[in-house]
Amino acid sequence: MNDNISPEIEALLASTSFDDDDFPVIEEDHTVIPSGIRRTPTFSNEPEVKRKRLPSEPVDLTIKNFDPIENFFSDKPNEVFSDPNYYKAALSGENETSQRLHTLLSKYLSCQDPKDRTVYRQQMVNVYWEFVKSVAPKMTSTSTHLAKKMLVRFAVVLPTLFTAEQKELFSSVFVENESGEPVYYLDEWFKDIGAGRLSISATDEARPQRKTGAPGEETNRLQQLQSKNSGKLQTAENMLLSKESERGMVEAELKSRIDILCDHPVIPGLEPHKSAYSEAQKKLLTEINDRLRMLLKLDKEIVSHLNEFREAKEIDNSLSEKIAASGGITEASSSDLQTELETVRQMAKMTVGRQGNHFPVFTREFFHCLPRQTGFRENVIDMLNWVESVDPGAFCRIHKNVSNRIVPFVILVPTYGDTGFCWEPFDRYNRVTSRGRIVVPMYPKSLQIAVLTAVADLRWQVAKEKASYYWMEEGLTGQYYQWISAQKLKGDLKSFFINDYVLWMTKESEGVQRLDKEVRAIFWRHIPFAQEIKEKLKTRSLIYQELYQRDVNRSMSDGY
Repeated sequence: MNDNISPEIEALLASTSFDDDDFPVIEEDHTVIPSGIRRTPTFSNEPEVKRKRLPSEPVDLTIKNFDPIENFFSDKPNEVFSDPNYYKAALSGENETSQRLHTLLSKYLSCQDPKDRTVYRQQMVNVYWEFVKSVAPKMTSTSTHLAKKMLVRFAVVLPTLFTAEQKELFSSVFVENESGEPVYYLDEWFKDIGAGRLSISATDEARPQRKTGAPGEETNRLQQLQSKNSGKLQTAENMLLSKESERGMVEAELKSRIDILCDHPVIPGLEPHKSAYSEAQKKLLTEINDRLRMLLKLDKEIVSHLNEFREAKEIDNSLSEKIAASGGITEASSSDLQTELETVRQMAKMTVGRQGNHFPVFTREFFHCLPRQTGFRENVIDMLNWVESVDPGAFCRIHKNVSNRIVPFVILVPTYGDTGFCWEPFDRYNRVTSRGRIVVPMYPKSLQIAVLTAVADLRWQVAKEKASYYWMEEGLTGQYYQWISAQKLKGDLKSFFINDYVLWMTKESEGVQRLDKEVRAIFWRHIPFAQEIKEKLKTRSLIYQELYQRDVNRSMSDGY
């Protein structure tokens, strides 16, 4: 018997067969719902709770930061991994794919020859993803057994491959997304893709043309038009809100100055006569006149943005009515879901790399993460919050000189990879306010590095798309490209940038100088730290003090 296998695992694998007649029938009424994830009812005497945001909802541009994570793990353990029927429930109902996975897993775990074991490891990759392809469409059903969802989410095929501590850790992870942030486990991602709430990820291959008149074709076309229009709608509303806020501030200033202007104290001895304008009040007349001209200018801009918003809103309402009349949001076709699954498999490969560990099943043999360094949703959101505290512009996209904070979709894939990356910087139908998509491995050596590499890739691609044809000449990408060319460095340009960004965030933000002087100046200008970090760094070294002084000089010039 292999040293890595407990007698319990060997007995379970030996005694488990997967004939269709042996599979339990899982009815909706008998779905196992662990006590650890049941919701507590809200009573009338409790304060009203703010509506929970759905991660698939359009971007809310009024949200400026992540809500801090109060609880990283649940006090009530999820009992699904303690279910003795977990293995059978997870693999049941998938025909020959489950049998193949069961057979290969049995051989792998019981094999004693290292060479044969390596062969089984390699074979496991294709078999596992074929099984996931079979089970992924079932993520949209409420009657799907929780064990299947946990298998897709964490790659936990056999709970007995946990150590006692690992089992306790995974049982304490929150099942539901309570944050409302667009951070997805794989089962949730397939669920929203299958339900049509999210579009499939972009691929290099052209999609096959659907036959004219195919079911849902018209609805899909209308949804694409609505997606294109949503960028214009949200941009117009954001600009409108910005100008209305600016108008409110100017009006408040105007009122305060008029109040001061209209204050005439009584002249002593000449009551009830009041004094004339003082010199200070006469100066206010000029300021009031300036404010009035400013209000007229703002009013013209508000009228323009209001018309744009009204037009986009009417188009959105019209499209919504047509979508509802055609049957509402259609579920993604099976081909779309299969395409997305192949895309996710490619994502998993990229997190690991060519030389990494591609074994797809969770096992204690390869899992070495600390609880707070595992890629659970709450840990990743907390890490993204830290990234934004150091690099406030990490998730900002500028349109018409207005900075919009747009947090990307984050897809958590259960791999032993170490590298996160950006799959697409934004939706091809809405480049203004759509979310990009980044991928983060769940079981890396360093969760911080995995998240930073993903954010760095996102930053590079957004900057490159913004510069368009001039990406080698202008902005962040242009200046960095010119520096790399001057140094005559050979290799992947983006990889150089990602490595430098990691040093920028982990070392330079603490005052530890690791970057070349010119790269530091480029990053200071185009990837600025938060102001409090700048204030701290300027006291650490003359290098940072010089960069800080450049900021001051630019702020005093018209071109800043």
